[in-house]
Amino acid sequence: MYEEKITIQNQSGLHARPASELVEVSSKYASDIILVHEDDEINAKSIISVLSGGILPGMEVMLQVEGSDEREAAQAVSALLHNLPD
Repeated sequence: MYEEKITIQNQSGLHARPASELVEVSSKYASDIILVHEDDEINAKSIISVLSGGILPGMEVMLQVEGSDEREAAQAVSALLHNLPD
């Protein structure tokens, strides 16, 4: 399992556009991709889960990726989360 702490740096958090991009990238991979904030687990392949997660600017999330293509998935999702559009 891959794990990485990431602080959301964009000005508006995971609202509609960045949430949609996250789901689009995550859905390309077979691995399970989860964002953990406090005790909440957010399925990065579900737009409803991502939007209802309420991830705001400056919040820290734990990216957890597990599966057959976890290395590639983790790199792609991590890169996106570090460079979210506003």
